[in-house]
Amino acid sequence: MKNMKKVYVGLSADILHEGHINILKTASQYGDVIVGLLTDEAIASYKNIPYLDFKKRKVVVENIKFVTSVIPQNTLDYVDNLNLIKPNYVVHGDDWKNGVQKKTRDRVIKTLKKWSGRLIEPKYTKNISSTEIKKKISNILSSPDNRVSRLKRLINSKNIVRILESHNSLTGLIIENTKIIKNNTSYEFDGMWSSSLTDSATKGKPDNSSVDFSTRLSSLNDIMEVTTKLLVFDADNGGQLEHLPFLIRSLERCGASAIIMEDKIGLKKNSLFKNQTGTKQDKPELFAKKIKQICNSRKNNDFMVIARIESFIVGKGLKDALRRAEIYSKAGADGILIHSKEKTPTEIFSFAKEFKKSKNFIPLVSVPSTYSKVYEKDLIRNGFKLVIYANQLLRAAYPAMQFTAKKILENGRAFEIEKKIIPIKEIINLIKND
Repeated sequence: MKNMKKVYVGLSADILHEGHINILKTASQYGDVIVGLLTDEAIASYKNIPYLDFKKRKVVVENIKFVTSVIPQNTLDYVDNLNLIKPNYVVHGDDWKNGVQKKTRDRVIKTLKKWSGRLIEPKYTKNISSTEIKKKISNILSSPDNRVSRLKRLINSKNIVRILESHNSLTGLIIENTKIIKNNTSYEFDGMWSSSLTDSATKGKPDNSSVDFSTRLSSLNDIMEVTTKLLVFDADNGGQLEHLPFLIRSLERCGASAIIMEDKIGLKKNSLFKNQTGTKQDKPELFAKKIKQICNSRKNNDFMVIARIESFIVGKGLKDALRRAEIYSKAGADGILIHSKEKTPTEIFSFAKEFKKSKNFIPLVSVPSTYSKVYEKDLIRNGFKLVIYANQLLRAAYPAMQFTAKKILENGRAFEIEKKIIPIKEIINLIKND
């Protein structure tokens, strides 16, 4: 029989491998093993969310023979759980002595000293990496069902979900591969935004729905074929009510996580234009029917419908925006994009402050194209869960290409511009051959 001493092991356990089993086997030699399974929120605090959600990971771990029980660990930090169960031992591989988890390790040691507990650190199992395993099986995990569900999981797990505009497969790969480390935390974009504005612009057409959904879906499939991140689709006003089920079916089939639909009618005029003369909003009750149609048409309940409110754009003000938000939420919307073309976020923050008081409050979405000085931390503070950088990659590309074209004309050759543009080798390396 076991000696009833308590052994604590903190795990993410998204993809179990030999290294995890070695840790758990070692831990079981010291007593009853209690696994502190990191929640989706805890994992999202320092890297991307796991492919399997907490419930699924818990079922797997609690059925491993070395494990006595499984409890949630709600933060990367162990201290709360350690103070709760006061284990005799904590077991962790020796790989956390440096890097992002070093401070966590130091706090574990300090906490264990309170009751003379010990930290056991088996040698890290070499040549095994969850990150590398994930890369190898990315084709499986980027399946449409997995992608469709990911946005809702991220919204439930992170302070804010960060989306960047992608207007072709190459920009999709840029979003896929761009990561930075800041303050020992990894930052990346959570997904892509398929914008009607940038899709139209890349085809040299006006942003007035002149590019039909069939054409846009063809481009969308090209992006999804070479990427794994989630995608949110800009559907303008969604088109005819009767046609929405076919659009939703196509979006789910290619793996889009959400549709964003604006409550305007008639020929589209871009909301950022100063002159909105002739722009009309739909009656909220009629727009609510579109929301209900999408909810009834989707096959996966995790596919999200986000209602974009244009009240500030057309000058109707806060009261109208709040009334519409209530109606759209009751109709089944999963989120509200409150749109503004002001240079500060004051307008959208005033909306958020009032809407948060409602029993029908749902997650808020921000598109800071004109109020670009706003920090994500301020959006979080005001209740926003999703931020969409809706056109920055296209806007960055255009002046760079125009400058390059002019320089070639001026010099009659390309040599002078070579130092200012990316080597062709980097472009080739961005695109995988496997």
